[in-house]
Amino acid sequence: MMSATKMPVFLACPPGLEPILRTEVRQMGWKKAKAVAGGVEFFGDWGDVWRVNLELRGATRVLVRIGTFTSLHLSQLDKSARKFRWADFLRPDVSVRVEVVSRRSKIYHEGAAKQRIERAIQEELGAPIDAEADITLKVRIEANQVTISIDSSGESLHKRGHKEAVGKAPMRETLAALFLKSCGYDGTQPVYDPMCGSGTFVIEAAEMALGLQAGRARSFAFEQLATFDAEYYADLKRDADKATALIFYGSDRNDGAVENAKANAERAGVTAQTQFYQSSISDMVRPEGPPGLVIVNPPYGARIGDKKQLFGLYSALGKRLKEEFSSWRVGIITTDSDLARATGLPDLTNGAPIPHGGLKVRLFQAGPL
Repeated sequence: MMSATKMPVFLACPPGLEPILRTEVRQMGWKKAKAVAGGVEFFGDWGDVWRVNLELRGATRVLVRIGTFTSLHLSQLDKSARKFRWADFLRPDVSVRVEVVSRRSKIYHEGAAKQRIERAIQEELGAPIDAEADITLKVRIEANQVTISIDSSGESLHKRGHKEAVGKAPMRETLAALFLKSCGYDGTQPVYDPMCGSGTFVIEAAEMALGLQAGRARSFAFEQLATFDAEYYADLKRDADKATALIFYGSDRNDGAVENAKANAERAGVTAQTQFYQSSISDMVRPEGPPGLVIVNPPYGARIGDKKQLFGLYSALGKRLKEEFSSWRVGIITTDSDLARATGLPDLTNGAPIPHGGLKVRLFQAGPL
Protein backbone atom coordinates (compact mmCIF):
# COMPACT_ATOMS: atom_id res chain seq x y z
CA MET A 1 0.00 0.00 0.00
CA MET A 2 1.37 3.40 -0.99
CA SER A 3 1.99 5.80 1.89
CA ALA A 4 -0.03 9.03 1.79
CA THR A 5 2.62 10.93 3.78
CA LYS A 6 3.27 14.34 2.25
CA MET A 7 6.91 15.16 1.49
CA PRO A 8 8.68 18.23 0.12
CA VAL A 9 9.03 17.78 -3.65
CA PHE A 10 11.40 19.94 -5.71
CA LEU A 11 10.90 20.32 -9.47
CA ALA A 12 14.03 21.60 -11.19
CA CYS A 13 13.96 23.91 -14.22
CA PRO A 14 16.33 26.41 -15.89
CA PRO A 15 16.80 29.54 -13.75
CA GLY A 16 14.58 32.35 -14.99
CA LEU A 17 11.65 30.09 -15.91
CA GLU A 18 10.48 29.19 -12.41
CA PRO A 19 7.24 31.25 -12.64
CA ILE A 20 6.25 29.48 -15.86
CA LEU A 21 6.81 26.05 -14.31
CA ARG A 22 4.90 27.13 -11.19
CA THR A 23 1.91 28.00 -13.37
CA GLU A 24 2.03 24.56 -14.99
CA VAL A 25 2.24 22.84 -11.58
CA ARG A 26 -0.67 24.86 -10.20
CA GLN A 27 -2.75 24.06 -13.28
CA MET A 28 -2.23 20.38 -12.45
CA GLY A 29 -3.81 20.93 -9.05
CA TRP A 30 -1.05 21.88 -6.61
CA LYS A 31 -2.33 25.36 -5.87
CA LYS A 32 0.21 26.04 -3.11
CA ALA A 33 3.25 25.28 -5.27
CA LYS A 34 5.81 28.06 -4.98
CA ALA A 35 8.66 29.19 -7.18
CA VAL A 36 12.13 29.03 -5.60
CA ALA A 37 15.62 29.46 -7.02
CA GLY A 38 16.08 26.87 -9.76
CA GLY A 39 12.62 25.37 -9.66
CA VAL A 40 9.30 24.88 -7.88
CA GLU A 41 8.43 23.29 -4.54
CA PHE A 42 5.23 21.65 -3.28
CA PHE A 43 4.21 18.97 -0.80
CA GLY A 44 3.01 15.67 -2.19
CA ASP A 45 2.90 11.90 -1.73
CA TRP A 46 4.53 9.26 -3.93
CA GLY A 47 1.55 9.18 -6.26
CA ASP A 48 2.06 12.90 -6.83
CA VAL A 49 5.74 12.29 -7.52
CA TRP A 50 4.91 9.71 -10.18
CA ARG A 51 2.34 11.98 -11.75
CA VAL A 52 4.59 15.05 -12.06
CA ASN A 53 7.34 12.93 -13.61
CA LEU A 54 4.86 11.49 -16.08
CA GLU A 55 2.94 14.65 -16.98
CA LEU A 56 4.93 17.84 -16.38
CA ARG A 57 6.47 19.29 -19.53
CA GLY A 58 8.70 21.97 -18.03
CA ALA A 59 10.52 20.23 -15.15
CA THR A 60 13.95 18.73 -15.82
CA ARG A 61 13.90 16.39 -12.81
CA VAL A 62 11.94 15.68 -9.64
CA LEU A 63 13.69 15.46 -6.26
CA VAL A 64 11.94 14.09 -3.16
CA ARG A 65 13.20 15.09 0.29
CA ILE A 66 13.11 12.00 2.49
CA GLY A 67 14.84 13.20 5.64
CA THR A 68 16.87 15.80 7.51
CA PHE A 69 19.06 15.69 10.59
CA THR A 70 21.87 17.69 12.21
CA SER A 71 25.48 16.53 12.10
CA LEU A 72 28.44 18.46 13.47
CA HIS A 73 31.12 15.85 12.76
CA LEU A 74 31.66 12.66 10.77
CA SER A 75 31.03 10.26 13.65
CA GLN A 76 27.65 11.89 14.28
CA LEU A 77 26.88 11.66 10.56
CA ASP A 78 27.83 7.96 10.59
CA LYS A 79 25.53 7.26 13.55
CA SER A 80 22.57 9.15 12.06
CA ALA A 81 23.05 7.53 8.66
CA ARG A 82 22.98 4.06 10.23
CA LYS A 83 19.70 4.88 12.00
CA PHE A 84 18.09 6.33 8.90
CA ARG A 85 15.03 4.51 7.46
CA TRP A 86 16.69 3.44 4.22
CA ALA A 87 14.42 0.42 3.83
CA ASP A 88 11.38 2.72 3.62
CA PHE A 89 12.68 4.06 0.32
CA LEU A 90 15.45 1.89 -1.12
CA ARG A 91 15.52 -1.77 -2.13
CA PRO A 92 18.42 -3.99 -1.02
CA ASP A 93 18.62 -5.51 -4.53
CA VAL A 94 18.93 -2.17 -6.36
CA SER A 95 22.24 -0.28 -6.51
CA VAL A 96 22.51 3.32 -5.33
CA ARG A 97 24.68 6.30 -6.20
CA VAL A 98 25.42 8.93 -3.53
CA GLU A 99 26.27 12.57 -4.25
CA VAL A 100 27.25 14.95 -1.44
CA VAL A 101 27.56 18.73 -1.39
CA SER A 102 28.66 20.61 1.76
CA ARG A 103 28.36 24.34 2.38
CA ARG A 104 29.10 26.39 5.53
CA SER A 105 29.30 23.26 7.71
CA LYS A 106 31.73 21.69 10.15
CA ILE A 107 31.64 18.60 7.96
CA TYR A 108 33.48 20.12 5.02
CA HIS A 109 35.05 17.03 3.47
CA GLU A 110 32.44 15.89 0.96
CA GLY A 111 34.31 12.71 0.06
CA ALA A 112 34.50 11.54 3.67
CA ALA A 113 30.80 12.30 4.21
CA LYS A 114 29.96 10.35 1.05
CA GLN A 115 31.92 7.34 2.31
CA ARG A 116 30.07 7.32 5.65
CA ILE A 117 26.65 7.40 4.00
CA GLU A 118 27.56 4.77 1.41
CA ARG A 119 28.88 2.43 4.11
CA ALA A 120 25.73 2.91 6.19
CA ILE A 121 23.53 1.99 3.21
CA GLN A 122 25.65 -1.05 2.38
CA GLU A 123 25.89 -2.39 5.92
CA GLU A 124 22.42 -1.51 7.25
CA LEU A 125 20.34 -2.13 4.11
CA GLY A 126 22.57 -4.33 1.97
CA ALA A 127 22.14 -2.28 -1.21
CA PRO A 128 25.21 -2.10 -3.46
CA ILE A 129 26.89 1.23 -4.22
CA ASP A 130 27.51 1.97 -7.88
CA ALA A 131 28.66 5.25 -9.47
CA GLU A 132 26.53 4.40 -12.53
CA ALA A 133 23.35 3.44 -10.60
CA ASP A 134 19.94 4.64 -11.79
CA ILE A 135 18.97 5.63 -8.22
CA THR A 136 20.75 8.76 -7.00
CA LEU A 137 20.70 10.02 -3.41
CA LYS A 138 21.50 13.72 -3.25
CA VAL A 139 22.85 14.75 0.15
CA ARG A 140 23.20 18.42 0.97
CA ILE A 141 25.00 19.51 4.14
CA GLU A 142 24.36 23.18 4.79
CA ALA A 143 24.85 25.02 8.09
CA ASN A 144 25.37 21.56 9.69
CA GLN A 145 21.93 20.39 8.54
CA VAL A 146 21.97 17.20 6.46
CA THR A 147 19.17 16.94 3.88
CA ILE A 148 18.69 13.69 1.98
CA SER A 149 16.75 13.65 -1.30
CA ILE A 150 16.06 11.01 -3.93
CA ASP A 151 16.19 11.85 -7.61
CA SER A 152 12.95 10.17 -8.65
CA SER A 153 13.42 10.87 -12.35
CA GLY A 154 16.67 9.20 -13.34
CA GLU A 155 17.53 10.51 -16.79
CA SER A 156 16.65 14.17 -17.33
CA LEU A 157 12.97 14.63 -18.11
CA HIS A 158 13.75 16.30 -21.44
CA LYS A 159 14.41 12.77 -22.67
CA ARG A 160 10.82 11.98 -23.60
CA GLY A 161 11.71 8.62 -25.08
CA HIS A 162 10.87 9.21 -28.72
CA LYS A 163 13.41 11.73 -30.08
CA GLU A 164 16.31 9.81 -31.58
CA ALA A 165 17.32 12.06 -34.47
CA VAL A 166 18.78 15.43 -33.48
CA GLY A 167 20.77 18.12 -35.23
CA LYS A 168 23.26 20.69 -34.01
CA ALA A 169 22.50 22.52 -30.74
CA PRO A 170 19.08 20.88 -30.25
CA MET A 171 16.48 22.57 -28.09
CA ARG A 172 15.62 20.42 -25.08
CA GLU A 173 11.97 19.41 -24.92
CA THR A 174 11.52 20.77 -21.38
CA LEU A 175 12.90 24.17 -22.38
CA ALA A 176 10.83 24.21 -25.56
CA ALA A 177 7.69 23.53 -23.53
CA LEU A 178 8.45 26.39 -21.12
CA PHE A 179 9.14 28.78 -24.01
CA LEU A 180 5.84 27.78 -25.64
CA LYS A 181 4.01 28.43 -22.38
CA SER A 182 5.89 31.74 -21.99
CA CYS A 183 4.38 32.75 -25.34
CA GLY A 184 0.90 32.02 -23.99
CA TYR A 185 0.51 28.82 -25.99
CA ASP A 186 -2.26 26.63 -24.58
CA GLY A 187 -2.81 24.04 -27.31
CA THR A 188 -5.63 25.88 -29.06
CA GLN A 189 -3.64 27.66 -31.79
CA PRO A 190 -1.45 26.42 -34.64
CA VAL A 191 2.31 26.65 -34.25
CA TYR A 192 4.92 27.07 -36.99
CA ASP A 193 8.70 26.79 -36.62
CA PRO A 194 10.51 27.93 -39.81
CA MET A 195 13.88 26.58 -38.57
CA CYS A 196 12.51 23.41 -37.03
CA GLY A 197 15.66 21.27 -36.84
CA SER A 198 14.62 17.99 -35.22
CA GLY A 199 11.07 19.30 -34.72
CA THR A 200 11.09 19.87 -30.97
CA PHE A 201 8.80 22.92 -30.82
CA VAL A 202 6.33 21.47 -33.32
CA ILE A 203 6.13 18.07 -31.63
CA GLU A 204 5.80 19.59 -28.15
CA ALA A 205 2.98 21.86 -29.37
CA ALA A 206 1.13 18.93 -30.95
CA GLU A 207 1.50 16.81 -27.81
CA MET A 208 0.22 19.66 -25.64
CA ALA A 209 -2.80 20.13 -27.93
CA LEU A 210 -3.62 16.42 -27.65
CA GLY A 211 -3.12 16.28 -23.88
CA LEU A 212 -0.45 13.60 -24.21
CA GLN A 213 1.62 12.76 -21.13
CA ALA A 214 5.19 13.99 -21.56
CA GLY A 215 6.85 10.87 -20.11
CA ARG A 216 4.53 8.24 -21.58
CA ALA A 217 7.29 6.57 -23.62
CA ARG A 218 10.04 6.30 -20.98
CA SER A 219 10.86 4.74 -17.64
CA PHE A 220 11.79 6.53 -14.39
CA ALA A 221 14.09 5.88 -11.45
CA PHE A 222 11.13 5.78 -9.03
CA GLU A 223 10.09 2.45 -10.57
CA GLN A 224 13.07 0.88 -8.77
CA LEU A 225 12.26 2.28 -5.31
CA ALA A 226 10.71 0.38 -2.41
CA THR A 227 7.80 2.85 -2.50
CA PHE A 228 6.74 1.95 -6.05
CA ASP A 229 3.22 0.60 -6.61
CA ALA A 230 3.06 -0.71 -10.19
CA GLU A 231 -0.74 -1.10 -10.19
CA TYR A 232 -1.33 2.43 -8.94
CA TYR A 233 1.14 3.83 -11.47
CA ALA A 234 -0.50 1.91 -14.31
CA ASP A 235 -3.77 3.67 -13.48
CA LEU A 236 -2.04 7.06 -13.88
CA LYS A 237 -1.01 6.35 -17.45
CA ARG A 238 -3.50 7.24 -20.15
CA ASP A 239 -3.81 7.93 -23.86
CA ALA A 240 -4.43 11.35 -25.40
CA ASP A 241 -7.38 12.99 -23.65
CA LYS A 242 -8.07 15.80 -26.14
CA ALA A 243 -8.87 16.07 -29.83
CA THR A 244 -7.57 18.75 -32.17
CA ALA A 245 -8.22 19.66 -35.78
CA LEU A 246 -5.11 21.84 -35.84
CA ILE A 247 -1.96 21.09 -37.78
CA PHE A 248 1.45 22.07 -36.42
CA TYR A 249 4.07 23.04 -38.98
CA GLY A 250 7.82 22.95 -39.26
CA SER A 251 10.18 23.79 -42.09
CA ASP A 252 13.92 23.86 -42.50
CA ARG A 253 16.29 24.54 -45.37
CA ASN A 254 18.09 21.29 -44.55
CA ASP A 255 16.32 18.27 -46.00
CA GLY A 256 18.04 15.97 -43.49
CA ALA A 257 16.59 17.98 -40.60
CA VAL A 258 13.12 17.70 -42.13
CA GLU A 259 13.44 13.91 -42.39
CA ASN A 260 14.65 13.74 -38.78
CA ALA A 261 11.69 15.81 -37.62
CA LYS A 262 9.26 13.55 -39.46
CA ALA A 263 10.81 10.46 -37.89
CA ASN A 264 10.65 12.00 -34.40
CA ALA A 265 7.00 12.98 -34.90
CA GLU A 266 6.17 9.45 -35.98
CA ARG A 267 7.80 7.97 -32.87
CA ALA A 268 5.89 10.50 -30.76
CA GLY A 269 2.60 9.48 -32.38
CA VAL A 270 1.78 12.94 -33.75
CA THR A 271 2.33 12.43 -37.48
CA ALA A 272 -1.33 13.18 -38.22
CA GLN A 273 -1.07 16.54 -36.43
CA THR A 274 2.25 17.69 -37.93
CA GLN A 275 3.63 18.72 -41.30
CA PHE A 276 7.33 19.17 -42.04
CA TYR A 277 8.75 20.42 -45.32
CA GLN A 278 11.89 21.91 -46.82
CA SER A 279 11.94 25.70 -47.17
CA SER A 280 14.31 28.61 -46.77
CA ILE A 281 13.39 31.64 -44.67
CA SER A 282 12.91 33.80 -47.75
CA ASP A 283 10.37 31.32 -49.16
CA MET A 284 8.33 30.56 -46.06
CA VAL A 285 4.58 31.11 -46.33
CA ARG A 286 1.77 31.32 -43.82
CA PRO A 287 0.02 27.98 -43.27
CA GLU A 288 -3.67 27.77 -44.06
CA GLY A 289 -6.07 28.22 -41.18
CA PRO A 290 -6.35 30.55 -38.19
CA PRO A 291 -3.47 32.69 -36.93
CA GLY A 292 -1.26 31.21 -34.26
CA LEU A 293 2.31 31.32 -33.01
CA VAL A 294 5.57 31.38 -34.96
CA ILE A 295 8.37 30.24 -32.65
CA VAL A 296 11.93 29.94 -33.86
CA ASN A 297 15.40 29.24 -32.47
CA PRO A 298 17.74 30.75 -35.12
CA PRO A 299 21.56 30.51 -35.13
CA TYR A 300 23.15 32.82 -32.54
CA GLY A 301 26.62 33.44 -34.00
CA ALA A 302 28.33 32.81 -30.67
CA ARG A 303 31.77 32.85 -32.30
CA ILE A 304 33.41 36.19 -33.14
CA GLY A 305 32.77 37.00 -36.77
CA ASP A 306 29.56 34.98 -37.11
CA LYS A 307 27.27 37.68 -35.79
CA LYS A 308 27.75 40.10 -38.69
CA GLN A 309 26.57 37.66 -41.34
CA LEU A 310 23.55 36.69 -39.22
CA PHE A 311 22.04 40.19 -39.36
CA GLY A 312 20.92 39.45 -42.90
CA LEU A 313 19.24 36.21 -41.80
CA TYR A 314 17.34 37.90 -38.96
CA SER A 315 16.36 40.78 -41.21
CA ALA A 316 15.01 38.37 -43.85
CA LEU A 317 13.12 36.47 -41.14
CA GLY A 318 11.44 39.64 -39.87
CA LYS A 319 10.64 40.86 -43.37
CA ARG A 320 8.95 37.60 -44.32
CA LEU A 321 7.02 37.43 -41.05
CA LYS A 322 5.65 40.95 -41.55
CA GLU A 323 4.69 40.15 -45.15
CA GLU A 324 3.10 36.75 -44.66
CA PHE A 325 2.00 36.33 -41.04
CA SER A 326 -0.57 39.02 -40.33
CA SER A 327 -2.27 38.47 -36.91
CA TRP A 328 0.27 35.82 -35.88
CA ARG A 329 2.37 36.17 -32.74
CA VAL A 330 6.13 35.56 -32.80
CA GLY A 331 8.64 34.14 -30.34
CA ILE A 332 12.36 34.26 -31.16
CA ILE A 333 15.02 32.63 -28.97
CA THR A 334 18.46 34.19 -29.33
CA THR A 335 21.45 35.31 -27.28
CA ASP A 336 21.66 38.78 -28.76
CA SER A 337 19.17 41.63 -28.53
CA ASP A 338 20.78 43.34 -31.56
CA LEU A 339 20.03 40.28 -33.68
CA ALA A 340 16.46 40.17 -32.37
CA ARG A 341 15.96 43.87 -33.21
CA ALA A 342 17.36 43.24 -36.69
CA THR A 343 14.06 41.48 -37.48
CA GLY A 344 12.34 44.86 -37.38
CA LEU A 345 9.36 43.30 -35.62
CA PRO A 346 7.22 45.88 -33.79
CA ASP A 347 6.94 46.16 -30.01
CA LEU A 348 9.55 43.48 -29.38
CA THR A 349 9.76 42.41 -25.73
CA ASN A 350 12.42 40.22 -24.14
CA GLY A 351 12.38 37.79 -21.25
CA ALA A 352 14.92 36.78 -18.63
CA PRO A 353 18.29 35.27 -19.62
CA ILE A 354 18.00 31.48 -19.66
CA PRO A 355 20.95 29.03 -19.69
CA HIS A 356 21.00 26.90 -22.84
CA GLY A 357 23.93 25.00 -24.32
CA GLY A 358 26.51 26.92 -22.30
CA LEU A 359 25.04 30.28 -23.36
CA LYS A 360 22.39 32.65 -22.05
CA VAL A 361 19.40 33.00 -24.35
CA ARG A 362 16.31 35.18 -24.16
CA LEU A 363 12.82 34.79 -25.54
CA PHE A 364 11.86 37.83 -27.59
CA GLN A 365 8.15 38.21 -28.36
CA ALA A 366 6.15 40.31 -30.81
CA GLY A 367 2.63 40.51 -32.15
CA PRO A 368 -0.02 39.96 -33.12
CA LEU A 369 1.56 41.28 -36.32
